[in-house]
Amino acid sequence: MNFLRNRLVVLGVVLLATVLLYPLLPAIRQGAMEPSLEAQRLGEQLMAQAGSTAAPPSRRALNVTVRTGQLAGDPPLFFREALPVDAAGRQILPRLQVVLLHGQAFTSKNWEELGTLALLATHGYQALALDLPGFGNSPGSEALKTDQHRVALLQHFLEALGVRAPVLLSPSMSGRFSLPFLVQQGNQLRGFIAIAPVGTRSYSLQQYQAIQTPTLIVYGEQDTNLGAQSYKNLSQLPQSSAVRLQGARHACYLDRPHEFHEALLQFLSKLQ
Repeated sequence: MNFLRNRLVVLGVVLLATVLLYPLLPAIRQGAMEPSLEAQRLGEQLMAQAGSTAAPPSRRALNVTVRTGQLAGDPPLFFREALPVDAAGRQILPRLQVVLLHGQAFTSKNWEELGTLALLATHGYQALALDLPGFGNSPGSEALKTDQHRVALLQHFLEALGVRAPVLLSPSMSGRFSLPFLVQQGNQLRGFIAIAPVGTRSYSLQQYQAIQTPTLIVYGEQDTNLGAQSYKNLSQLPQSSAVRLQGARHACYLDRPHEFHEALLQFLSKLQ
């Protein structure tokens, strides 16, 4: 009898607790979801601050496939590629080949997310974005300690993928690779796009003036360090022009993607 009475008491306590807690359940569920909702709001705010990164509607409607690959070697090199298509989305021969490097905090994925790879493809260009060694999906290597080693790595990448006379785009940290290549192998490049690359102080006026590669210098108005420095030094190139993106910081292409893409396409159109 006592056992039955105890069971009834326990059951009554459980029922009472359920009645009391039931109105709070929606609040508890909502509280558990708040971190993900807050992350979503933060992402939306960052996108709004950076501006729209989507391609124009007529271009965005095309189904551009960004494929990935990995090139064997020491180290193996991961890359993303978007092949050129016409207005109907059919693959065509490239007007030019564009090789995109990246900065310290980024990888080739950045150019896909920004829409740059698809944008280039829809304008008839073959776009190849490389993960530099030690970044993204490309493992690091101890064999890249000198400029000559880094030049050889880019040379291997171009030759292995059949890239001829490309336009090389180089932001920030990737200047450690691109600038030695420009100085030593600039005759292999159809054009060079410098976005506040490191290392511009390492070369003399004579070295710069010997380079005949058409060059676009891009930098952010608020980048008073590498941006201003690279502009000053690279302006010594005989065939250089510059675009300063208003209100933009060091990674100016993220702050002003629309203006950056416009400058990019305009420069490429002059190289036909």
